[in-house]
Amino acid sequence: MLKYILNRLLMLIPTLLLVSVFVFLLLHLIPGDPIDYIMASDDSIDASMREVLEKEMGLDKPLHLQYLGWMGDILRGDFGESIHYQQSNIKIILERFPPTILLTLGATLVSVLIAIPAGVLAAIKRNTVADYSAMSFALLGMSIPNFWLGIMLILTFALFFPILPASGYVFSWSDPLKTLWYLVLPSVTLGTGMAAIVARMTRSEMLEELGKEYVRTARAKGVPERTVIFKHTLRNALNPVITVIGIQFGNLLGGTVVVEYVFAYPGVGSLVVDAVYSRDYPLVQALILIFALIFVGVNFIVDILYKYSNPRITLE
Repeated sequence: MLKYILNRLLMLIPTLLLVSVFVFLLLHLIPGDPIDYIMASDDSIDASMREVLEKEMGLDKPLHLQYLGWMGDILRGDFGESIHYQQSNIKIILERFPPTILLTLGATLVSVLIAIPAGVLAAIKRNTVADYSAMSFALLGMSIPNFWLGIMLILTFALFFPILPASGYVFSWSDPLKTLWYLVLPSVTLGTGMAAIVARMTRSEMLEELGKEYVRTARAKGVPERTVIFKHTLRNALNPVITVIGIQFGNLLGGTVVVEYVFAYPGVGSLVVDAVYSRDYPLVQALILIFALIFVGVNFIVDILYKYSNPRITLE
């Protein structure tokens, strides 16, 4: 186990390195630069000061030297300073991360609570109305864009039937229900696509397990159907489903960019949009690198959980 964990940790290094190179080159090769933004937002800065600003920010150096300098700072724990906010990038990100984590966890919970029961029901009731209905809704969930679903939910549950808040975020230890109230619409919006994928995967794996010899043997021995389904079949079917949930959790972080913008939600996703519009290179680079770190970290944890969800699987 320890050897496997160490090997997996070592494999994360080249992945994160490639991500850092890609992000750095992408941001520096697209048209426009942060100097243009600074000059446009401050009338006191004229064209004669451009070279001074480029030197201060290190933009006068060749790209490879800029990259090495940036990576050196990252390895020392220095994620740089935001050009737009004039604050430490890590401080800004830490302030905006809790709402995004809550949203992502809420979306994951919504999707799991809907998808796994729907997938199990569809498999048990194969080729029936229940099966066709569940898979039709799953296909619909995969097809609807997040932004459109979010707008429809706002129109329905915040305007036509004013039950839930249309936008914003409130966190309160003294009134957690109020916090959950603001999470409902964005969580459902973000989790619908994931629920569709997990439901289809659950159905597929359940059907595969239900056709195996051990299920027929258990039924022949008179084992109750509930025990066959939930204790034996579902447990084995959940192994690949857990992997999909882990991968989708990482994808949800990327999906927050659109959902947070639709719901005016003050998380990291909306911060990414603001940083890109303002050509805030240091902040965008820090955000994407942290997103990548979380994504590979979640997948690493899923690999470990994969083993414990079924003792027959060994990690080598």
